[in-house]
Amino acid sequence: MPSFEPNKHHLRELLIYFFNLKKSAAEAHRLLVEAYGEAALSERSCREWFQKFKNGEFDVEERSGRPKVYEDAELEALLNEDSCQTQKELALTF
Repeated sequence: MPSFEPNKHHLRELLIYFFNLKKSAAEAHRLLVEAYGEAALSERSCREWFQKFKNGEFDVEERSGRPKVYEDAELEALLNEDSCQTQKELALTF
């Protein structure tokens, strides 16, 4: 029988579940380790996520890097039209 390998998104959703059950971050970590072993999040990560939940932040999507900032309104308008354009395609527009 194949076993389920959780990804970080799945584990973060479980943390919301434990948070709503009024479990502590340490308890949530212990339950994750019991179920998933080494694939579980660290206790420190659990504490950090629980702090976010306490602050009302429940978005568990992965983000990388800082948000993009556009100084040129025309460029931003082009990106809003089609966000899949490459830099080269955008450069040809100007």
